[in-house]
Amino acid sequence: MKYKAVAETFVSRFLMLILNFGLIIFSTNMWGSEGKGTISIVTLDLAIVVFFSNIFAGSSVSYFASKYKIEKLLGYAYIWSVLVGISVPLLVSLFHQQDYLLYLIPLSVFSSLLAANVNFFIGKQEVRLYNLYAILQLLVHIVFIFAIIFFLKIMTVESYFLAQIFCFVILFLISSVGLLKRCSIRNISFEKEVVTHLFNYGWKTQLSAFVQFLNNRVSFYFLEYYKGIASVGVFSVGVAFSEAIWTVSRSLALVLYSEALNDENKEGLILKTKLSVKISFITTALFIGVVLLLPAQFYTWIFGKDFSQTKLIILVLSPGILAIAVSNIVGFYFAGINKLKILNIKSFIGFIVTIITSVFLIPRLGILGVCIVTSLSYCVSSIILLWNFYQLTHFSINDFVFSRSEIKLILHKIKNKQKNGS
Repeated sequence: MKYKAVAETFVSRFLMLILNFGLIIFSTNMWGSEGKGTISIVTLDLAIVVFFSNIFAGSSVSYFASKYKIEKLLGYAYIWSVLVGISVPLLVSLFHQQDYLLYLIPLSVFSSLLAANVNFFIGKQEVRLYNLYAILQLLVHIVFIFAIIFFLKIMTVESYFLAQIFCFVILFLISSVGLLKRCSIRNISFEKEVVTHLFNYGWKTQLSAFVQFLNNRVSFYFLEYYKGIASVGVFSVGVAFSEAIWTVSRSLALVLYSEALNDENKEGLILKTKLSVKISFITTALFIGVVLLLPAQFYTWIFGKDFSQTKLIILVLSPGILAIAVSNIVGFYFAGINKLKILNIKSFIGFIVTIITSVFLIPRLGILGVCIVTSLSYCVSSIILLWNFYQLTHFSINDFVFSRSEIKLILHKIKNKQKNGS
């Protein structure tokens, strides 16, 4: 595995983590639990749009970028992004009240177009560029929020969405300049073979990802329906901690996926996957421990008085957080070798678990109920994925812990690096 790429991805994710939590802290203190809940619901609707746009502009672009010229893919990705960015928000608004539809549509169009550009970089193994744009999405967003609030004096939650629209537009234009240097607009073509391959790969990967998204997020809609938008805001902060803890596993998974797209050595990929699983399991367990050591008052001090339940939320989510940290790695391994059926199966079963348990637990237990639902769904879907992975290779408890010899080797390398550095 390219450890430099892993390190760079981890650093970028860590910077994103800091920026994201800065944004969350500002949002909760500026607009309270209700404002944070509104942001969470609009973001959920945007994520639904992105899943549909990613059929032609997501992992399918990454997968085929090493197999076709950019000119054969770009037209489909852009046209689909615009069509989906307009139509899907309108459809989503039919199923639940969406007071911010006029913001959601431009957000959807330009986030989809930007995603198309960025996914080309992954397919070409330009992970550094992918990481750069991931950081810029947060950094530019924050800059525009402060500009809109302090210069235009728009103090409501609408400033959050306006800033995000400007951010997506600017980054799309900048990334387009970089992408078009790698291809010629005149050579953009539309071929039946290409669109067939894009669609066949895209809908399979997005079906799994979309159902997994529903596993992770449909409970938000149940919580809004039964307990109100403010409860969604409180729960979303706990979920933000979950996603922060996944920084390591997602960094490893991203690099592993990029390598899997361009590597024919199956045994080598399995060994890399096992190593990534081990690192992810141990680091995630450590991060969970650190977060849970913080007193409940710390979270109230940081996010405001509405968020006193944050520590309890993280505690109940912990088993699921650890399970997903490991299964993220395995899931990207299967996606990289184009074995997508198992991803769809585990996501669908997890979704069924989410629906059944949400109906029973959320009306009765509220935020605690949604935490139990989420953690249970994470664990069930992860167990299914890991079971299938270990049909391909031998299971060992050492896949999840460092042996004494490995610890000695790591310490030895650190000492050598220190000597070389000095």
